[in-house]
Amino acid sequence: MPKPPDLDLALLRSFAIVARTGSISGACLQIGRTQSALSMQMHRLESAIGQPLLHRSGSGVRLTTAGEKLLVHAEALLARHDEILADMVGTGLRGSVSFGCPEDYSAAFLPELLRGFCARHPEVELRMVCAPTLELRPLLHRRQIEMALVSVPDPAGREVIRPAELVWVANEPQPAVLRQASLPLALSAPLTLDYRAACAAMEAVGRRYRVAFASNSLAGLIAIARSGHAISVLTGMAVPADLHVVTAGVPALPRIGIALEYADPRPSLAVRALGGHIGAVLPTL
Repeated sequence: MPKPPDLDLALLRSFAIVARTGSISGACLQIGRTQSALSMQMHRLESAIGQPLLHRSGSGVRLTTAGEKLLVHAEALLARHDEILADMVGTGLRGSVSFGCPEDYSAAFLPELLRGFCARHPEVELRMVCAPTLELRPLLHRRQIEMALVSVPDPAGREVIRPAELVWVANEPQPAVLRQASLPLALSAPLTLDYRAACAAMEAVGRRYRVAFASNSLAGLIAIARSGHAISVLTGMAVPADLHVVTAGVPALPRIGIALEYADPRPSLAVRALGGHIGAVLPTL
């Protein structure tokens, strides 16, 4: 029986990026290869494995059962490779980390968090995805990102790194829309923590309201609040200087927690390093 070929680490690294992005063209932007060259790499890997790894369609790619199985092994092997290289060569931490973060946390915390981490670990490549917690968790489950800052309902939970306040925000401390019989709100998409918290708070005090604008875009919510057409809900640290926190005429909103979640219970050395950095620095910002 012929000996199976050795797996090429470069092919495995490209495959892991394709799997996370769900797109050959999207992966090309990260890897710096042409689409035809990357497609050829994937065909070479499939030939070495002896099974199709990707379902290809006009909208992108998704993993076959064999592809999902290989991704688990590939990420573990690549992480171990990077750890060994960093330890033996002594050049510091290497590798890559795909990291997800809600847009409001990104605006408030990421510049300071990443500045310190990148200064300590300049050889670690960071890939960022900004999306609501509701969208980040499926990406973690599919291993398209390796770790994410997420919002959790219990601010005192064991996994919480830092609590956060939800606040009502408008263009004035006492906006004119408060006088409307049905208060217009600008909220994140349904099923998000802030959407549910806002609606529950209004219903708890019997205040009539209507969702005039719903979007996962922080910029969109801020724009509606600036226009004066609705009151929005943001985390306190994401309120721009030109907007006001509204406390009169609206019910109190709950506090939430900020936590780190991982795709793999045994993350790579680079992922652990970024997680440790965030855990140490985020509470102080």
